[in-house]
Amino acid sequence: MGYSIYYHTKVERWDDFRRFIETVCNGIGLDLSFVGDSILISPECRFVESLMIHRSGEGSVKTNRVEPYHSLYLLVLHSISSFGSVEVWED
Repeated sequence: MGYSIYYHTKVERWDDFRRFIETVCNGIGLDLSFVGDSILISPECRFVESLMIHRSGEGSVKTNRVEPYHSLYLLVLHSISSFGSVEVWED
């Protein structure tokens, strides 16, 4: 059984967050796509799921604690607090 990160997001400054996360993902080499009111961040590792961030909602992502992706996802998720609110927990 893998290791997962669970989260609940509410991004109030969505356009600002989109610009910020695009800059970050380009800088660290993660693929990024925009799907409606969600953002999909895809790693280049088959053992790590893509991270889907919703403008408002809940989600989870299986990272299997594969680094650096696990830590990068935590940093990305916690950065949402600068643009709204986020709750993050792990198992």
